[in-house]
Amino acid sequence: MADTDGSTPLPELGTLRQQIDALDQQLLDLLNRRAHVAEQVGEVKRREGSPFFRPDRVAQVIEKIRQANRGPLKDEHVSAIWREIMSACLALESPQRVAVLGPFGTFCEQAAIEYFGGAADLIYCNSFDEVFHATASGSAQYGVVGVENMTEGVVTRSLDLFLHTPTHVVGEVSLLIRHNLLRKDNSLQDIEAVLAHPQALAQCQNWLNKHLPNAERRAVSSNAEGARLAAANPAYAAIASERASTLFGLHIVAHAVQDEAYNRTRFAVITLPQTMAMPPATGRDCTSLIVSVPNRPGAMHDLLVPLKTHGVSMTRLESRPARTGQWDYYFYIDLDGHPSEPHVEAALAELRESCAFFKVIGAYPLKA
Repeated sequence: MADTDGSTPLPELGTLRQQIDALDQQLLDLLNRRAHVAEQVGEVKRREGSPFFRPDRVAQVIEKIRQANRGPLKDEHVSAIWREIMSACLALESPQRVAVLGPFGTFCEQAAIEYFGGAADLIYCNSFDEVFHATASGSAQYGVVGVENMTEGVVTRSLDLFLHTPTHVVGEVSLLIRHNLLRKDNSLQDIEAVLAHPQALAQCQNWLNKHLPNAERRAVSSNAEGARLAAANPAYAAIASERASTLFGLHIVAHAVQDEAYNRTRFAVITLPQTMAMPPATGRDCTSLIVSVPNRPGAMHDLLVPLKTHGVSMTRLESRPARTGQWDYYFYIDLDGHPSEPHVEAALAELRESCAFFKVIGAYPLKA
């Protein structure tokens, strides 16, 4: 029977809820069927010695699902759901141990969850040095480290650690960073010190100058560590994520206190080559390398010539002191492309000949 306006009446709320309950049961049954198949996949991989985690396979599955999506769910929400489904199934095959900067609630943790899903076994470290060590030693299969912020530039400690580590980069995560001022008391009054990672303090310096000019700015190992300390001292405030406020029971006294609205940080996913080889080319890749050149006139020019000759675009160039006492430098370079592509392969071969030191630290798909 139609309503007076001619439309078909909606079912009662109780009826709709019964439909949802029935659909939930069907979804649960299907998910468990998928999980049983995943367990069999794990047995086959274990027998064949194949890698358990295949980010290219994850990307393919999610893209196929997005193409098949007809709504009303949005594509980005479908992607997030399927990433978690695949993460949960992978945990049945072989839980992935991932080292991140701790404690709970860091942006590094968030980046790891975005890449590996919520079922990954996260290992919380006190510094990026520990993340690299855990990954290189094999106590973690993967690590996630910050490498660059759009407003404050590169994370220099990460660059230095890439120089001598046996790990390489196999992926990246780009996060939109929203910093919040957290505190036990829901007030800006009587704050003696603001605690955060040095990068976060730098990214919020204008806001702090205006609103808390007399508060000490105290650098700590991570934003989440600042939140943990602020939870124990009412005179402290922390700059950290919304997730950290929930984890440590703090008020968000001020939202989005970063100076730049479009504030993104890149995180690199690292692992040993024997855990995961260089990902195959996707057509949208980045190759990262470290080089040094002899200290002579024209050395930098010689460094760039192979790239120009073979049409390879350089997307980043950073320098770090070599600490030899001779004013020598290492150069960190990002190139557009993959070493398996002929023009990139040719450019790298020529570049290697002109360098005193040459190391490819990774080639990986760029985030869309």
